[in-house]
Amino acid sequence: MSNKSNFFSSFATTVAELSGRPFTFVAALMLVLVWAVSGPFFDYSETWQLVINTTTTIITFLMVFVLQNSQNRDGKALQAKLDELILTSQAANKFVGIEKLDEGELREMSKTLAEKAEHVEEKAEEKSASETSF
Repeated sequence: MSNKSNFFSSFATTVAELSGRPFTFVAALMLVLVWAVSGPFFDYSETWQLVINTTTTIITFLMVFVLQNSQNRDGKALQAKLDELILTSQAANKFVGIEKLDEGELREMSKTLAEKAEHVEEKAEEKSASETSF
C-alpha cells in the first residue's frame, strides 16, 4: 500500500508542478482555440460542444484530487516545520498540534492571542513613550 501511496504522491507533485507552469496554460489555451476554430467545420454540432464540455469536466474532476493531495502534503510539511520552531524556541509548547482542535477551540485560542498581542503592543507603546520623554 505504501508503494501506491508514494507513487500517487510523486505523481500528484509532478502534475501539480507542471499544471502551474506558463507553458501548460498556453498549451491549454491553444487547445481551446483549436477547438473553437474547428466549430465551423463541425457545424457547431452538439458533439462538437460535448467534446470540450466532457474534456474540461474530466480534467477538472481529476485535478481536484491531485491538487488536494499536494496541498495536504504541503500543509503537513509546513505544520511540521512550525512545530519544530515552536519546540526549539521559547514559545509555549501548547501550540504544537493545535491544527487538530475543533473550530470553537481555535477561535477561542485566536481571541486569547489577539488580546495578548494588544496587551504587548500597549506595553511596547508605553515603553517607547517613556524612553522618548527623556
